[in-house]
Order: sequence, then C-alpha cells, then structure tokens
Amino acid sequence: MSLQRIVRVSLEHPTSAVCVAGVETLVDIYGSLPEGTEMFEVYGTPGVDVYISPSVERGRERADTRRWRFDAGLEIIVVMNSPSNDLNDSHVQISYHSSREPLPLAYAVLYLTCVDIALDCDLNCEGRQNRSFVDKRQWVWGPGGYGAILLVNCDRDNLNCDDQDNCDQHVHCLQDLEDMSVMVLRTQGPTALFNDHKLVLHTSSYDAKRARVFHACGPEDSCEAYRHVLGQDKVSYEVARFHGDEERFFVEGLCFPDAGFTGLISFHVTLLDDSNEDFSESPIFTDTVVFRVAPWIMTPSTLAPLEVYVCRVRNNTCFVDAVAELARGAGCKLTICPQTENRNDRWIQDEMELGYVQAPHKTFPVVFDSPRNGELQDFPYKRILGPDFGYVTREPRDSSVSGLDSFGNLEVSPPVVANGKEYPLGRILIGGNLPGSRGRRVTQVVRDFLHAQKVQPPVELFVDWLAVGHVDEFLSFVPAPDGKGFRMLLASPGACCKLFQEKQKWGHGRALLFQGVVGAKPVTTISINQVLSNESLISYNKFVQSCIDWNREVLKRELGLTERDIIDIPQLFKRERRKAVAFFPDLVNMLVLGKHLGIPKPFGPVVDGRCCLEEKVRSLLEPLGLRCTFIDDFTPYHMLHGEVHCGTNVRRQPFSFKWWNMVP
Repeated sequence: MSLQRIVRVSLEHPTSAVCVAGVETLVDIYGSLPEGTEMFEVYGTPGVDVYISPSVERGRERADTRRWRFDAGLEIIVVMNSPSNDLNDSHVQISYHSSREPLPLAYAVLYLTCVDIALDCDLNCEGRQNRSFVDKRQWVWGPGGYGAILLVNCDRDNLNCDDQDNCDQHVHCLQDLEDMSVMVLRTQGPTALFNDHKLVLHTSSYDAKRARVFHACGPEDSCEAYRHVLGQDKVSYEVARFHGDEERFFVEGLCFPDAGFTGLISFHVTLLDDSNEDFSESPIFTDTVVFRVAPWIMTPSTLAPLEVYVCRVRNNTCFVDAVAELARGAGCKLTICPQTENRNDRWIQDEMELGYVQAPHKTFPVVFDSPRNGELQDFPYKRILGPDFGYVTREPRDSSVSGLDSFGNLEVSPPVVANGKEYPLGRILIGGNLPGSRGRRVTQVVRDFLHAQKVQPPVELFVDWLAVGHVDEFLSFVPAPDGKGFRMLLASPGACCKLFQEKQKWGHGRALLFQGVVGAKPVTTISINQVLSNESLISYNKFVQSCIDWNREVLKRELGLTERDIIDIPQLFKRERRKAVAFFPDLVNMLVLGKHLGIPKPFGPVVDGRCCLEEKVRSLLEPLGLRCTFIDDFTPYHMLHGEVHCGTNVRRQPFSFKWWNMVP
C-alpha cells in the first residue's frame, strides 16, 4: 500500500499522529534539530515497530539496534499493526545526541493512535487459489487471479414493480439483495478519534453512473433499512460509526460492459482529518476495491436444455404439438407464447437470445432482446423478465436495423481451442458481409455489446448472400460423445447433389420432392432428374457452396476445427431477388435438445418407401447417439423463409466453467 503522509516531529511540544494498521508512516525529524546534533536514537512503545532506511541499497533496519548518525538520505518508518484502545496510547521517542555531550541534547515525542480501516469484498472467487494478500485495486483474470464481481441487477424480483430492480434507488424486496454484492467497511480504533476525523465512502462520477450502493442502516430484515448512498448523482457518503466496527453495503450493477466501459468499477473509503478548524479536511488514508461487472454469456446448443419457447399462431398447431412432444422427451419445460401476445409473429428465435450472468454467490438467466422489434417485441420484457430472470437490450439511435439484427443471426460455438488459445465458453458467431464490402451488417450497438463481454470473442461470418441473412441458415452444433464433444453441421449443396446423383444412378431419378406437403397452397413436385438437369439451379448452388466454403475456412481457423469435426448436411438453395433461400426445408436449422433433434421435414425424394434426405441425415447423426425427429414446418415456417430453429428458442444450463477463470 502507499505510504501515509509525512509526520513532522516538534521539539517544543509533543506531536500526535494517526496511524492506519499495517500502513507505513514516515517521520520527519529534520525540521528543528538542536544545535550540535550529530546522532539520534529512536524507541517505540510495545506494538510500535520503528525502522531506519539508510539507503535504497541497504534496505531497512530496526531502529532500536543502535545509535544513528544523521544523514540526509535517512528515513524513519513507523508501523503499527494493532488498533489502539485509547487516543495517543502509544508513542515514539526520539533523542538527539552529540559526541561532545554525555547526555541527550533534547527529546521529541510522537504520540500515536492506530486505527484499522479496511474496505473488503469477496476477492477470491470460487475456483481460484487462496491468497494471503491481494491488491484490491487490481482485477486479475485466470485461475490464479483475484477480484470482486458485480452483477447487473437486471431482473425484477418484486412483481408489483413495473421496472427492473436497478431502475430506481430503492430496495423493494429482500430477495433483491441476493443479486447484489456485499461490500464491508471495517474500522477498529478509539471511538473518540472520530470526533474530529471522518470516514467517507466515494467513487468517481464515471463509476457512479454504472453502479449503485445501498447502506444497511438498520435491521437487515426490513427493506426500509437500506439507504441509497452512492450511484448516479451521489459520489460520496460520510459513514457514521453508529453500528459498531462493521458497516455493510450492498452494490448493484447498473449496466453491462460496453463500448467505452471495460466493466471495472472502483470504490474507495478515505479517512479525513477534520481536527483543524483553520484548514480544510486532509486525507490520511484511502483503501480501494475494484469490482468487475459480470458479462452476459451465451449458451451453445450443446448445453443441456431447460426450457423451450414457441409461439402459437393461426396455422401452426401441429408444429407446436410436435415441439411439445420433443420437449417432453428431452425433459424440458415448455412455454407457449399465445397469439394474443405474439400477434402472429412466430419468429421467437429472432426476437431474443437467452444467456446468463454469474457471480460466486448467484447465477441467473438474462434474455437479450434484439432490436428487430416485430410484433413479439414486448414478449421478453413483459413475459420473461421476472424474479431471477434478467433483461437487456441494445437499440441503435438511428434506423440502422436490418434483418441481420434478428438473433437467428446470433449463435455461439461450444468450447474450443484455436491457434493456441482456449475459449472455454466458446465464441459468438454473427453474420455480416465480406471484408471491405458495403453489404448488410449487424448494427454497431449490438456488435459493441458482444465484443465488450470479452469472454466469448465474436467471429463475423459472411451471410449477405442469404435473403434472410442468418448464420442459423447454414450451420448448427450438435453434441457428440467423442473428440471435441460436438460436431458442426454445415449445409452442403455439394453433398445434396452427390446424394441425388447416387439415387439417379440407381434408377430413382423420377423420385419426387415435396410429395405429401399439406398446405393452403398446392406445392409443385419436382423429380431428382429435373433438379439435376436444371442448369440454373445447379450453377447457383455452386455459388452458394463457395460462400459456405468461405465460412468453413473461417470457422476452421477461428474455432480450431478439422474436417473430422464437421458434418456436411445435404441442402439446396434457390435464388430469390438475387439472394439465397432454402429450396426445401433447411435441415441444419434444427432444434437441439440434448440428444433429441427436431429437424425440419425436408419432403425429399422417397426411395424404397423412405425419404432419402431423412435417411442420409439419420446415417450421419444417429451414430453420435442422437435421435432425429423430423417436424413438418413447411407451410407455417418454410414458406415464410424460416424453419424449426427460427420458430423456437431454448433456455439452457449455464457452463460449469466459471468465466472469471479464463484469460481473455
């Protein structure tokens, strides 16, 4: 810690000083030396350690070992480690000597009062090694690191309130305190010292906008006991020592890391000397703690599912029933958004992304509401926000939102290692355009937010070739029992053409796609022969394959994947208004619930009584222990350029890995 102020000792009358336990005090004895002084001696009462520092090279020595010759470079250092019982109950005596006189020329006495002041919080997170001393002014990542963690208090524990818990300056229910971090101010020393000294808790105006502090000023089982003392317009608070040696504070985060905010917030307590009426208060000691605001963390499809969301609209009853059956098989809760709330907006994947926040004392899910603002725009806030379920959104100030800002275009990989670096929480995948082009991109405020979380560094993929423009149109992840623990599925026109060519070779060229489709509008069937002879369609799918291959190389590089980690899923695309859409239901756009997969029913060519596309997908995925259920989404979703994944959403278990143990 830093040295205290220098205390100057007077020969004319005793001097008093306040020491802080464990903190060094410099004593200046050069101000008024007796004439003829050549040497001095220093002694302290029990509990007072006095050292002499002759020079930087020699280090310090205990002062009571010998008589010291005056030297301009000498420093006298006083340290007390135990708080005083009374004012001035310890002292240091300095005697001045000359070689020509047998007795001391004079004495000076410095009376000392020691007070122990500490601002503490949980610095050693679960999973980190214990440390006897850490620098509370720093925040260090990794399993050997340290630092306190602060949650953004973005849920709504009191259902009688309309806003999130951190939107006002009150504690409305005691459950709200569980989402806050405890900060404790401990002081030990004579009570009389605080008649002319004061303790001030303070922060910067910058940090006050990002965190709020409540002081427990009464019985902690009453909401009225918690007084708002720091945050927003309050940057300092004088702490009265009414309740003994320990004062408890509760700290809540107000905002997530973002552009211009690293996530670090500092609080300080300063002991001020207010004893001189002729001068302003002077600082004696400051203790500081630093919190890091916990990031918002996405969950990949390989984590265990807890709850499935789906919208009920006017023409998707069978689809909802199929999703419900799949959820039951996977042991998941099912939440259905009724038509009165979704107003026929079925794209619940696009409206929101479900993640979580975590501190050593608390973990809760947080929904990230996309800026797409369709008819579902009120659902995340009105229906999902609640006790221990938080909410966050990012809205651009201008009208820059595009289809890419729907969260079907926001995915995250499972944990990976790439280029020698570990990503234990995976990497966020967002779709954009080619480097240097002027195509569509995710709006800046969303990209800034995702990058600022640090723990899942985003990778931008090329999706502007797609009409909708979402990464879930050509990739997904499924769990696997071997290797990296997952496989990445990529839509593959090349694999589809190869499959159809094999079927044609074996005499099934007349087998038809789209047989059995039931809907309000009839769907024209097409044979394998017709598909393979359609030069325009085949040529366009070669272009699509080149776009997917470009992304394939990016994903292999940025996620550390090999070809063994990738499964090519047969898929064809067609061109609409110069962009690509799925020719038949997009097989990779699936719902992953553990080992249970809800895959769009492709209505592919029937060979020997079975859909050859379904059979191919089963042969690729079932050896991994996965169960394939093909769901008919043709009319309610596919015809509207979406599929099973687009029409569902999943809350999943958090990672077992604690985010603070990684090194970004």
